[in-house]
Amino acid sequence: MSFDVTTLGEAMIRLWVGHGNRIETTESLRISVGGSESNVAVALARAGRKVSWISRLQNSPLGKRIANELRMHGVDLSAVSWSSAGRTGLYFVELSGPPRGASVLYDRQTSAASEMSISNTDLAHIANSKLFHLSGISPALSVTSRELCREALKISRSEGLSTTLDVNYRSALWNAADAKKEIIHLASLATLVVCSSNDAWDLFGLNQNDENLSQKLSNELSTSNVVVTQGSSGVSWILDGRIGSLEASPAETIDRVGAGDSFMAGVIMGLLDGNIVEGIRKGQAMAGLKRGIYGDQLISSESEIIEVLNGENLEIRR
Repeated sequence: MSFDVTTLGEAMIRLWVGHGNRIETTESLRISVGGSESNVAVALARAGRKVSWISRLQNSPLGKRIANELRMHGVDLSAVSWSSAGRTGLYFVELSGPPRGASVLYDRQTSAASEMSISNTDLAHIANSKLFHLSGISPALSVTSRELCREALKISRSEGLSTTLDVNYRSALWNAADAKKEIIHLASLATLVVCSSNDAWDLFGLNQNDENLSQKLSNELSTSNVVVTQGSSGVSWILDGRIGSLEASPAETIDRVGAGDSFMAGVIMGLLDGNIVEGIRKGQAMAGLKRGIYGDQLISSESEIIEVLNGENLEIRR
């Protein structure tokens, strides 16, 4: 079977409290599934793309919960391996309005996904894909996972695939110096890199408000295609020497977790369709839709995304 996109990464069980509640006092938790690459996979699959997700899950009810949810949204899991050891990573989320934002607490050490290695992970689906996607979270999970990510990108290049990298720096997983070194290496193997302005500051010391931020980050990464998300300042990019930007799209936020992954999915669609700028526009629409949906995943359709792009009013459906 051939795929539009293959991605690799960890998915976790998300446990979260009602909006405005605190974990330390709550009497109940809601359960869902999240993880950067799997969020991207779901958004793409829901938009009609054929997507394969490579990972390792604990052979337990929690692991099966993750598999069932991703499969329900159309993601191919035939490259997922199962482990009788390890555990399923968890993370806890509090949602709140200003001046507090979302608060995330991870409990993911020794997860089954962190055991991923070249010897226990099937990378064959990469060769049957048009594009391979990775985030900077996966190489941070363990030394063996880092080696696997490098190998996956090498296979992608040797097969002539397009490759995308979302920097996605997580300070809880590794320090900035190690992350910077590895991200630079992985970016050298990628067709296109997406980075937030916060990560550009944390890893490279680049001013978040610099109007030349995408150009400077491109120089740091030695890659010609860079997209930078800058929050309320919108999005900027440099694509083969062409610089551009878009203003931020207004969206009411009830749950911002996963919005960046939804944006990434839009950019990937643009790369697949041969129009990255249109993919950036689509990514903004997808991120906006995600902000209005509880959970990490964008549960939407391509037609709904296009309606948002066209400025159609989605307030009431009857």
